Amino acid sequence: MATIDEQIKSLEDEISKTKYNKATQGHIGKLKAKIAALRQKQEKAQAHSRSSGGNQGFEIKKSGDASVALVGFPSVGKSSLISQLTDVESDTGDFAFTTLTCIPGLMDHRGAKIQILDLPGLIKGASEGKGRGKEILNVIRGSDMVLYVIDPFQKSHFQILDDELWKAGMRLNQRPPQVFVTRTRRGGIEVRSTLEQTNMSEEEIQGIIRGFGIVSATVTLRTDVTDDHIVDTLAGNRIYSRSVVVVNKIDLANEEDLERAYEGLPDGWPILNVSAKTGEGIDEMKDFIFDNLGFMSIYLKPQGQEADLVEPLIVKDTSRVRDVCAKLHRDFLRKFRYARVKGPSAKFDWQRVGLDHLLKDDDILTIILRKS
Repeated sequence: MATIDEQIKSLEDEISKTKYNKATQGHIGKLKAKIAALRQKQEKAQAHSRSSGGNQGFEIKKSGDASVALVGFPSVGKSSLISQLTDVESDTGDFAFTTLTCIPGLMDHRGAKIQILDLPGLIKGASEGKGRGKEILNVIRGSDMVLYVIDPFQKSHFQILDDELWKAGMRLNQRPPQVFVTRTRRGGIEVRSTLEQTNMSEEEIQGIIRGFGIVSATVTLRTDVTDDHIVDTLAGNRIYSRSVVVVNKIDLANEEDLERAYEGLPDGWPILNVSAKTGEGIDEMKDFIFDNLGFMSIYLKPQGQEADLVEPLIVKDTSRVRDVCAKLHRDFLRKFRYARVKGPSAKFDWQRVGLDHLLKDDDILTIILRKS
């Protein structure tokens, strides 16, 4: 019997031989759904193996307010870049100037502490495990932003890297599709849509869902879906985060080199030109990272004192009172009684709230603790 890898390879070969157009989208979608189901089965088996003492991969301790992964081929200058962004000197080999392990550094910028991860260079086939690819990709999936680092003198690196991250379930600079699949006990597959579907017929959508092994479900569509939208929803393990392309070594590149580097990059994606050697563009890069990680300012008011409106606490814009307590001191969670909030997230001034209260930018927060 064919292994899971062999089954996936056979389905991928069939997809590669099928010309993609509106007439074949449904068929290709079924094949992608089968691949997604097989990968899900494979990931469960691998997770069980790891929990039983198998290969643990890179051990990266998260620190700071957010994390950013530098992704690139060997020798594009990631190690020099992290040295410019942080105080870390990366361990590199004499042979190909490649990072030997994951080197985390901390960038302190505008009140935020941002973990920058310098990872070993990705190679083609990383998503299949080549060059410790799966371990590296797992670290990237856990980051808050991906920085593609490319060399203007090496052609087509971006597309290879992006393909590997796509296969690893990363959907960069995209929003999650508004597709909702609820399994039912019987009744077949019912498709409901809030708008006209111009890409796929109801039968094609049903076929893709059956290809994933689901025979009875209610499907609600709030977007004009493609086959990838359906498959990504069924897979359920897709990562949606921000990304930027960093073109390094601009101190050595002329206008023609840069134009060649831009070829094949996705429309609308941000591009930063930098030189890790001279420091050109590094300050702009730091600002971009901060501005696009989704930070907000929370002002703290100790009980019985004035609020500190000069130096706010910088936190992610998804933070709750619980996250602020954890950031301040572990005792704040253990001794927490309640909090009071004034600002955009409060229904009225100094509203009493609990740990699960979702904060907003410019809130003023007072945390009340038990005395013992």
